[in-house]
Amino acid sequence: MEISARNSIKTTVKKVVAGSVNTEVTLEIAPGIELVSIITKSSAEKLGLAEGKQAYAVIKSSDVIVAVD
Repeated sequence: MEISARNSIKTTVKKVVAGSVNTEVTLEIAPGIELVSIITKSSAEKLGLAEGKQAYAVIKSSDVIVAVD
């Protein structure tokens, strides 16, 4: 896999909730640490996403928001 994004994290698909247009995908980075993504339904189907499957979370730095409390 070759990508231009600098941040990719190997994960396990924990949950896939398909809607009529989009699919919500919950990725588990480590026990108790999850990342949720909304992608198109057709992309989820093309990737064959299913619970327990390995997947990468690819984060483009221009889309990461940082906050402090």
